[in-house]
Amino acid sequence: MLRAIADVLRQIGGALATVVTLPFRVVARLFGGASDTARGHH
Repeated sequence: MLRAIADVLRQIGGALATVVTLPFRVVARLFGGASDTARGHH
């Protein structure tokens, strides 16, 4: 019982981690490109 609950929590945690980190990666990539272009203009 406890092992099953732990497995489910682990799977949910992994899914949440991927869902939470994906937008941050996209935002970091966008800000990285914006900073590169700004650096080029300045």
